[in-house]
Amino acid sequence: MIVPGYRDCPVEPWDPGTPVDPGEAEDFLRRCYTENPRLGPVEPRLAIIRAQIAATGTYVHTTDELTHGAKMAWRNASRCIGRLYWRSLMVLDRRRARTADEIYSLLVQHLQAAGSAQIRPVISVFAAAQPGRPHARVWNEQLIRYAGYRAENDQTVGDPRQIGFTEAVQGFGWQGKGEAFDVLPLVIETPAEGVRVYELPERVIREVPLSHPEFGWFAELGLRWHAVPAIANMRLTIGGVNYPLAPFNGWYMGSEIGSRNLADADRYDLLPLVADRMGLDTSRESTLWRDRALVELNRAVLHSFERAGVKMSDHHTESRRFVTHLANEEKAGRRVPADWSWIVPPISGGITPVFHRYYDEFDERPAFYLDDEAAELAKGCPRRTR
Repeated sequence: MIVPGYRDCPVEPWDPGTPVDPGEAEDFLRRCYTENPRLGPVEPRLAIIRAQIAATGTYVHTTDELTHGAKMAWRNASRCIGRLYWRSLMVLDRRRARTADEIYSLLVQHLQAAGSAQIRPVISVFAAAQPGRPHARVWNEQLIRYAGYRAENDQTVGDPRQIGFTEAVQGFGWQGKGEAFDVLPLVIETPAEGVRVYELPERVIREVPLSHPEFGWFAELGLRWHAVPAIANMRLTIGGVNYPLAPFNGWYMGSEIGSRNLADADRYDLLPLVADRMGLDTSRESTLWRDRALVELNRAVLHSFERAGVKMSDHHTESRRFVTHLANEEKAGRRVPADWSWIVPPISGGITPVFHRYYDEFDERPAFYLDDEAAELAKGCPRRTR
């Protein structure tokens, strides 16, 4: 199903009380069964789901439908450069879980599956939303994020992006160490139990200490980053059925850490520090001190993950692989939605092949969405109504 694109005409807000659109369900099922001939003819299945929607306002995916639908959603993720690997996604069907303890245990298992040995792409799909009923969710934007603390003189310890969320979990009784890389707890909300807070066990928090291949002083900065980028607050929609809790991960591209998380002025803002330690002239922008510091920060990230044996891609390699993905999809007769501002890397974009072309921006389903309420919860702002 193709609906208006993100920028020209934003996708309409999700209304949890709305029944499933039978047309969207049929469109998904036909494509799913066409791409998977082993599933057999689609018409008998369509008859079943039409009856289910008529009786309940929704329907239940089979495991095969859920698995392929989740992979299609990754294939359609317009802001992801790593979609060449969409077929490799491990889909964990967690729809039976109901309690916060069950959800927490399965999220821990997710991180174990994703982070053990080589990093692998994993999605855990929890119960679908039922029309007009409350649903479980995770407040965190990612399963692993570092806390941010307000300090004296308007300084921040840790990640400034997480200050609001950190203060929210402190309000629930959580206390971090007050250090730059304190892993935040999971905040799980269920209809029956409300909000519960869980510490992640250290065994599933795989982290990489950062060093530099040439600058010995770099390791003295005490920097590190976690290995599994697991987005936790996006809604997965497959054939009109919505899954509000469906955390998923791939692996990092180095520039996500080196050029954004550690370098952005509203995040860890490390470029001035790195430039100072490098002895660069920061008196004026024309010395390109930011650029030089940024390159070395990215070198440190790539070097450290490689040294630790943790899977990571560089932006040049991943850009070429995305062009391969475009070619593969064209051969399959499928259009590829892509957001140029996200596909082009945040460092050296102009010398990557993804820079020198335009992309189609449109909303192709199955897909992932970040709803307004989920975005507010990730900032530590609880909902106004239950």
